[in-house]
Amino acid sequence: MPWNLPGEITDRSVTIYMTGAVCTQPAQILQTDQAVKVIQSFIDNLRERGSEHLEVFEALPSEGDRETPSVAAQKFAQLLALLVDMTPEDASVRAPDCKVLLKDPMAVAEIVEDLYDHWRAYERYLMFEASADDSRDSSVEGHMPFIYNNQDLTSLIREAYRRIERNLRGHWPRVYRQTPGGANMSLLIEQINWDCPGGPYEQLKQIRMVRLALLVPPVILYPRRNYRQGRFVEVDVNPLDGLTIDPAKWFCIPVRVGELYFHVYFDREYLSLAVSLVNLFELSGHDEARVRPDGILVFGVPDGHMGHEMTVFHVDEERDIAVGAVVKSEEVDYFGYFKKMVLTLHNTIMMRRGRLPVHGAMVQLRLREGPEQGIVIVGDSGAGKSETIEAFRVLAEDWISDMTIIFDDMGSLSLTDDGILGYGTEIGAFVRLDDLEPGYAFGRFDRSIFMNPQRRNARVVIPITDYARIVEGTPVSMILYANNYEPVTESTPIFEFFRRPEQALEVFGAGARAAKGTTDERGLVHTYFANPFGPAQLPELHDPLAEKYFTGAVEADIPVGQIRTRLGIEGKEADGPREAAEAIFRHLVRQAKREG
Repeated sequence: MPWNLPGEITDRSVTIYMTGAVCTQPAQILQTDQAVKVIQSFIDNLRERGSEHLEVFEALPSEGDRETPSVAAQKFAQLLALLVDMTPEDASVRAPDCKVLLKDPMAVAEIVEDLYDHWRAYERYLMFEASADDSRDSSVEGHMPFIYNNQDLTSLIREAYRRIERNLRGHWPRVYRQTPGGANMSLLIEQINWDCPGGPYEQLKQIRMVRLALLVPPVILYPRRNYRQGRFVEVDVNPLDGLTIDPAKWFCIPVRVGELYFHVYFDREYLSLAVSLVNLFELSGHDEARVRPDGILVFGVPDGHMGHEMTVFHVDEERDIAVGAVVKSEEVDYFGYFKKMVLTLHNTIMMRRGRLPVHGAMVQLRLREGPEQGIVIVGDSGAGKSETIEAFRVLAEDWISDMTIIFDDMGSLSLTDDGILGYGTEIGAFVRLDDLEPGYAFGRFDRSIFMNPQRRNARVVIPITDYARIVEGTPVSMILYANNYEPVTESTPIFEFFRRPEQALEVFGAGARAAKGTTDERGLVHTYFANPFGPAQLPELHDPLAEKYFTGAVEADIPVGQIRTRLGIEGKEADGPREAAEAIFRHLVRQAKREG
């Protein structure tokens, strides 16, 4: 039997652990505890729906749960394993006690179709335990078995389904649809001996790390929450002090956040959200994961460990590590908590190193007419920064020859003798489906992770930039504040520059925006420098940096101003960012002609 560790099945996910080779025969897929538990869940679903298909199981006890499946679930799994290789008549002879399930083979065929859809509706994870021979991280031998085993399992599940349907219906189909029937997220995990400073970090050494990840898009997830609320609180005590966790129930994803090394530890209940990080941040290599991290996030600590707070962070001065912690609760079952806590730690570290963190987006444009331009658009969630950049992409054919996203949500600026350089944190974007150009995200199904696409504030995580580009340092040509709440009039033009650093500090510092429902805020709100992820908690660090950088921008002749995206004005959600992008392009073209 290839699955040596117990599978985990919840109301929305199935996790299968593997330490050896995959099954070699389709029937073996159905000869597992996991298959029986899935069938029991399916029977329970039929009962909730009041489905007529439940009549097939009426001769056998069908009451049960995932921990103690019913006789009906066990016998049905046994029957399906036989139907992979034989007709209903032969199966009845081979297993007489299953004959009561075969009164109507066509009804069973319909149930199998329904069961297959039920299985594919789960979030399906396949966890491979790495062996000592898999440590050759950069070689093809370390990667190909991981990929092929995943493909083999998918093929076996699909083959089992097709052969059962053929034997029940008496013929093969004439149209085949290559549905993704196997795992849609697979991870190669290994316990890695990293440079642990001891103390409260010691227990983290036992937690297995993700070395490789494989996604089968489109991945569609259904988190229990669809927005973020509350704030990240700085605390004086390390949240790891006094914390006890079970390493067998936790995993770690080591990632690069810009130039920094991070270890993201999480309770397995948050597996889907944590795995989505690989579409947003660069996954660390095997050797990189051994390095002492700059930041550590522990997601899913027991309720009450941090008092009444749900999200806290702390700087361990002695060990030079920024530590964040998020409580285990349905209230934080939203990807934004992972992303924003990681970025809060990043920003805290960057301020301590003299960099100015920026909550916004940066794009490098090569115009058809004129030089390259590095444009930074600053704004809090829903201000229109990402949407304006997407408008750049839509307008690219008419205005620009090349476009590179340096960061799409959070970055940092470095002041040099030659000007200001921008650095990114993420290789991807976590954006609202509602505010993207229609069809854009769905045109990238082959890379996307969708979250609650049927609900308000539906989100998609899309990889957009190579890691090497976000850390090389890109010259900044213009810094703009994304004003999403003011209409465009003669006195409030779509695009304007500030003449003095004090004007910029006032507008950027106020951080005004119309809330878009991405958090629990409503109406016109203000956030310190549009950045509640570090700067707002540590103004004593941020204030002198902001003054230094905005003064430096003026001295380096880097324009600083604001662009009215109008994303928060009803009816302007699409036109506002597009017209803002067009205004920027027109300004750059005029400037290029003057300089040319």
